[in-house]
Amino acid sequence: MGMTTVNGPGAAVKGEPVVAFSDVNKSFGPVRAVAELSLTLHPGETVALLGPNGAGKSTALDLMLGLRNADSGSVRLFGTTPAQAIAAGRVGAMLQSGGLMEEVTVRELVGLACDLHPKAYPVDEVLASADIADIRDRKVNKLSGGQEQRVRFALATAGANDLIVLDEPTVGMDVSARQAFWATMRGQVEQGRTVLFATHYLEEADAIADRVLVLHRGRLIADGTAAEIKARAGARRITFDLDGTPDERALSALPHIVGIDITGPTVRIRSDDADATTHAVYALGLYPRNLEVSGLGLEQAFLAITDAASAEEAENR
Repeated sequence: MGMTTVNGPGAAVKGEPVVAFSDVNKSFGPVRAVAELSLTLHPGETVALLGPNGAGKSTALDLMLGLRNADSGSVRLFGTTPAQAIAAGRVGAMLQSGGLMEEVTVRELVGLACDLHPKAYPVDEVLASADIADIRDRKVNKLSGGQEQRVRFALATAGANDLIVLDEPTVGMDVSARQAFWATMRGQVEQGRTVLFATHYLEEADAIADRVLVLHRGRLIADGTAAEIKARAGARRITFDLDGTPDERALSALPHIVGIDITGPTVRIRSDDADATTHAVYALGLYPRNLEVSGLGLEQAFLAITDAASAEEAENR
C-alpha cells in the first residue's frame, strides 16, 4: 500500500506521546471498570493489551477512542482529545462491536471509508493490503467471519493513521490469514505507526508485540516486554506423566506450587522453586515420566501474575 512516511504530514512528532492516560477512572454503577489507569504509548510501538474477561480492556479502548468519557483523569491522543485526533484522521480502529453495513459490496463499503478519511489511500490499494480484492464485488452480508475481520481491517486502514487500535483482530481467521494479517501490520509499524491490539491469543502477543500491558480489574498490573513479563512471574513450569490416576490432593500439597493442572495422566505445575517441587514429587514415591522443567510461556506467566493479583486483593479485603 502506498503509505506516507512517519515524517509526512500529520505524523507523530518524535518524543510526543501517541496515547497518554493519566489517573483515569471509569465506573458503571458500583463496578469500577478502570481504576487509576496511567500509561503512555510512543510512536512505532506494537503493544498488546491483555487481561481476563472483565479486566477493563474494552472500556480502556472505548475511552481511548472517545466512545466513553472518563469519570476522572485525562486521556490524550497526540496531545489533543480523542475526538480531535480522530477528526484529524490520525486514528484507525478495528472493533468487535458494531455491525457492518449490509446490502452493499465490499468495495462500496471500503470506498465510503476512503471517501470520509481526510488522508485516504486509493480504495484499490486498501483492498489489496487487506487481502480482500478478490471479494470486492461480494455483498457484505455474504461474508465469512474471517472475511468480515479483513473488511474491518480495511476500514481501520483506509487512510494514513498514526495510531491503529485493534480489538481481537484475528478472531475467525485461519492460520494463513492470521500470518498475512500480521505481516501487513509489521509494515504499518515500519512506517512509524503505533499499533495497539487487545487479544486472547497470547501466542500472538508473545510473537508480535514489543510491549505487553496486563490489566486486571481495571488496574495496570504489568507493563514490559514479553520476556520481562515472563521473568516477573518468577515461576517455572514442570510437566510430567504418571501411571494410573494422579492423586490431585497429594500433588496440590507439594511445596512451592503456585498453580496446577491435571489432564488425564499429565500433570502441569507452576512452581516458584522447581528444584524443591521436583524433589518432593520423588519423595512421594512417584516416578514421573517425560519430565520437563522450563520457563513459563507468556500464557502461563499471565495466569501467574493475574492469580497473584487476585490473591493480593482477597487478602486486602
